[in-house]
Amino acid sequence: MLRAAITFFIIAIVAFIFGASGVAGMSMEIGRLLLMVFLALAIISFLINLMGRRGHR
Repeated sequence: MLRAAITFFIIAIVAFIFGASGVAGMSMEIGRLLLMVFLALAIISFLINLMGRRGHR
């Protein structure tokens, strides 16, 4: 998912350079959404992993 977000950011930069502001804006929004989903899932995974380790001491 992080790789897809980075890909959309690169597409947005290239589209901005070539003057396609509509495509650049849309790619940037998709990349931002994917990045937020990735961060939320990473935090949830970290917290679940942290809680799972407490009982095994």
